[in-house]
Amino acid sequence: MSNIRSPEEPTVFEYAALRVVPRVERGEVMNVGVVVYCRALDYLGCRTHVDERRLLALDPSLDLEGVRAALKAVGAVCDGGERAGQAAEEPPGARFRWLTAPRSTIVQPGPVHAGLTRDPEAELHRLLELLVK
Repeated sequence: MSNIRSPEEPTVFEYAALRVVPRVERGEVMNVGVVVYCRALDYLGCRTHVDERRLLALDPSLDLEGVRAALKAVGAVCDGGERAGQAAEEPPGARFRWLTAPRSTIVQPGPVHAGLTRDPEAELHRLLELLVK
């Protein structure tokens, strides 16, 4: 019996929403992205969508450039290219754990959840529509 997973068989994936916390003292958050990791398929992906009008309704003084820069950094770590700096040398699982570690910044990860999928890229798009848009 082979241990090789059939492409037809669902596999476990993990995901977390990326949230903007404009003013920590108010406790308000808005989802702006999703990070998906699937170890079995060696997949790490993230997508973002920022509704600036909604964010500014929560805090008119919000630093949108800072939000964009933070999300660009998340994308670089996720992609693992040279823009990721030292994180580029890490495997996808380590980069996912770094991206989903709790932090006190304007862009924060939500809790990590798990599911089953045959196509982590399709899950990423589905979750972006469901949780962000």
